[in-house]
This record gives sequence, structure tokens and C-alpha cells, in this order.
Amino acid sequence: MERKPCQCNSYFYITYCGYHHCRNYRNLYPYVFAQKQNRPRTCHRSFYHDLQRHLRNFNLFLDCKTHLGNLNKKVLHIDENHPILHEDLAVQGFENHFDFHCTKQELIDKISSFHGLIVRSRIPIDQSVLAAASNLEFIGRVGAGLENIDLNFAEKQGVHCIAAPEGNRNAVGEHALGLLLNLLNKLNKADKEIRSGRWDREANRGVELDGKTVGIIGYGHMGKQFARKLQGFDVEVLCYDIKTGVEDTHARQVAMAEFFEKVEIVSLHLPHTALTQGLCNLSFIEQFKHPIWLINTGRGSAVVTADLVSALHSNKVLGAGLDVLEFEKKSFENFFEEENLPEAFSALLQSDRVILSPHVAGWTLESHKKLAQTITEKVRAMYAS
Repeated sequence: MERKPCQCNSYFYITYCGYHHCRNYRNLYPYVFAQKQNRPRTCHRSFYHDLQRHLRNFNLFLDCKTHLGNLNKKVLHIDENHPILHEDLAVQGFENHFDFHCTKQELIDKISSFHGLIVRSRIPIDQSVLAAASNLEFIGRVGAGLENIDLNFAEKQGVHCIAAPEGNRNAVGEHALGLLLNLLNKLNKADKEIRSGRWDREANRGVELDGKTVGIIGYGHMGKQFARKLQGFDVEVLCYDIKTGVEDTHARQVAMAEFFEKVEIVSLHLPHTALTQGLCNLSFIEQFKHPIWLINTGRGSAVVTADLVSALHSNKVLGAGLDVLEFEKKSFENFFEEENLPEAFSALLQSDRVILSPHVAGWTLESHKKLAQTITEKVRAMYAS
């Protein structure tokens, strides 16, 4: 044990973990045991400043305990993520393994060797995978939802499932607002016309957000963040959620009757469930008193595309900004290679009142890192408890 003075000349014992593996592990720090020695203070630092520093040292000591508890535990990463994810898990004591190209059967064959699994959306973690995961303690999905995991069976197996909606909610809120402002001001249409040599101001006259009533369906992490982004505009924000008591200072929770009566702009922030699938169909749209603008940054399955196209033709929907689509599969990259695109999707492509983006609302440089950090923080908290 080594005795060193800290910056305020109060002596503390500084020691390293006695385990050879831990002592030489990258990014580990010496852990300070705040055992103050009897020595007169010789500096003028405030007590609060010293206390903050010593508490930080104590937190490092707690991290050391967590690290020791996680030694020899293995985590398998089957999707590529920000490197801070595996770096931080290593600091916590986990042994990282990577296989970004394994098939589902290959995952089943090897999963029994691992205590943790990090996924995105490439392979559904269903009962067949979980049944083979005899040592699995947690699954971290680097994304907002857990719909690609059989949560009921995971719970029976004692597997803790972690998602990271806190990591990309700000990105989703900004993207939803961007889609809305783009639609109202016809920016995509105007840009396309200018590039083709057409200058038509009247046909590109915009609509102001000011004074409108915005309705948010699904008032969780993403819905709340979108409501927060709207605070700089003079709008009324209403929200609907199957949970009661979710309203806050940014939105007032209402029943659907009032929602249909007042709302002019609808933003969907829904997970994929049996209740939300096909929610936004023609019957739903026709219940609105006013023609609506529709934004969807949640899940594509919530909107029946053929019904949306019909509503666009009848002007019940004035415009739509869609970051997600009904036709998405586990991988959307090869969608355009199909010989026959769905007719409804082709209609969206041809409409100048529709803006599409490839499921990137939560896909920013910042959220890439924040999603990974959220997972590691939740793993740390799980083992600390």
C-alpha cells in the first residue's frame, strides 16, 4: 500500500486492486480509500470542493468492486456499435467477444458460453435463442425498443433486458421537428424545382406552425422530447397515451375524443405492439375534425400505407413525414432490389407532399455514442444493485 498526499495535503491511502489481471487492465485507475490521516490542513480549498473530489474517488472504488465481480464474465456483441460500449464493459471487468456475421443457428450454438449479449436488430432473440442461453444474465439492445426480444421468455429465464431510449430521444425529437417544418414549408419540393430550373413562388407558399394544435400519440421518452422541442413555438401540445398521468409542463394529456376534435398535426411515437399495429388506418384518420399533417418516427407498422395514400388523395392528410415504413424488414437496405415494390410505397415516392427518411431519426453522431453509454451505465447499475 502506498501513502501519497492529495492536492490539499490531506493524506489518503492509495492502493491498487491486488488481482494481477485487474492491476494491469487498461483504463483502470488507482482506487483511493478515503481514510484521512490526522494531519493539520495546510491549504485553503473549500470543504465542498474536497468532498466532491473524495466522493469521486469513492465511486472509483465502487467501480473496482464491480470490476472484480465481473471478472471471467463474457459478453458477445453480434452487431457493431460505438467502441465506447465494449471499452466501458472491459473497464467493468467483462471479456468482450465479437461476431458481426453469425447466423441465428451459430448464435444458438455458442450462446451458452456467454453472460451478456449486445444486439441491435440483425437477429431476433426469440425463445429458441434464449432456451440455449443457459448462463445469460443480460441482453443490451442498442436502440430504443425491445420488440425483437421475447421479453416474457427472457423474464422466465431470469435474463435482464436493457434498452437505451435515453440515448437517442433528443435526436428523434429534433428529426420529428425537422420533418414537420420541412413539410409545412415545402422545402423538398421547392429545392427539387429550383434544381430543375423552375421558379414558382406561389406553388411553394408555406404554412406556419404558429397557432396550431399538435397532438402526440405515445408520450414516452421520444414523445416527451418532441414536445420539449416545440416549446419555442406558439402551439398547443396535446398528448395521448395508454398510461395515465404522463402529462408534464410541455403537453396536456387528453382523451381521444378531444384529440380528434382539436389536433391539426399528429406525431406518432409508438412501439411495435399488437395494439399499435395498423393503428393509423383510414377509419382513424377520418375521425379528425381538421385535415392533418402526419409525422411518424416511431414504428412503420403503426401506419397502414395504402390508407395513408387514400387520405392524401382526399386531402384528409395534407402531408406526411415518415422516418419509418410499414414495409421495413429486419434489414431495409435491399428493399429496392425487389422486382415489384408495393403499390402504396410507389405512391409515396411519387407524392410531393411526402418526405421519407431511412429510419434515421435516432441515428446521429451524438446518439451513436450516447446509446452505447446508456447501455453500459445500465449494466453497471444492474450489477451494482
